[in-house]
Amino acid sequence: MTDFSELSDFLRSRRAALNPEDIGLPQLAQRRRVPGLRREEVALAAGLSVTHYTRLEQGRTHQVSDSVLTAIARTLRLTPDEHTHLMDLARPEAPGPRRTPAPRTHHADQGIRQLIDTFTETPALVLDRRNDILAWNAMGHLLLAMHLDIDAPSEPHTRPNLTRMLFLDERNRDLYPHWDDEAQLAVASLRLVAGRHPHDKQLAELVGDLIMNSDDFAGRWARHPVRTCVAGIKEIHHPLVGEMELSFQSLLVPGPSEQRLITYSARPGTTSEAGLRLLAATLQVPYDETARTTD
Repeated sequence: MTDFSELSDFLRSRRAALNPEDIGLPQLAQRRRVPGLRREEVALAAGLSVTHYTRLEQGRTHQVSDSVLTAIARTLRLTPDEHTHLMDLARPEAPGPRRTPAPRTHHADQGIRQLIDTFTETPALVLDRRNDILAWNAMGHLLLAMHLDIDAPSEPHTRPNLTRMLFLDERNRDLYPHWDDEAQLAVASLRLVAGRHPHDKQLAELVGDLIMNSDDFAGRWARHPVRTCVAGIKEIHHPLVGEMELSFQSLLVPGPSEQRLITYSARPGTTSEAGLRLLAATLQVPYDETARTTD
């Protein structure tokens, strides 16, 4: 991932989504060669010189003030997440001794692993910033990946990745009745992380692998969606218990590795809560026998 090309592509994608009328400018020509805003129009509306904006979009300036980026964000109608992403792309951290890259291989904190194992009816996962699954409890495994070995997260060479599973694992894909929404959110959140960590080689390898092996991912990635997601609702069609509507929460675990704890729960008294209890009850069956029911 090249910082300057990412910045250029992002700004062009947002220019293309707007018309002069959207930002209070008159339509100066009846016919336009390409849809969207021209650089000159963005510069005019943002109060910048055309040269200044062009140099920024082309990555030929390294000194960009907050006020300039805010003016561009306001002109392009960026969301707060997109504004943050613009700041990350325009002023990436240079690699060096002051930056501590996430280790290529690491494990979930022992205390967090012990904590999620106490959740007997609550699916839980521990992810790194690249969405590698560092740990899951029995319910998390049963909810999202019962066709995989429960010990898969323990070693780097077998460790599942939540985004890769969504796009490349048919069994995981079948869990989501509204897969398109899940896919869009997954790409948008990964874009935000990639902008924040442009020198993460393992993250770049993940993105490259997904682009090469999934046309769905490649098309969505090219559109530069950006969105953070720390809570919400997921609809899941589980092969053992059927339809469930689950709330999820993502909590950042303190520390430099940016690990996240994700839990899934259901509203009390709902069929989804009953589904989770039924799923938990299957854990009383020998685990290999439960797995065979899906083969």
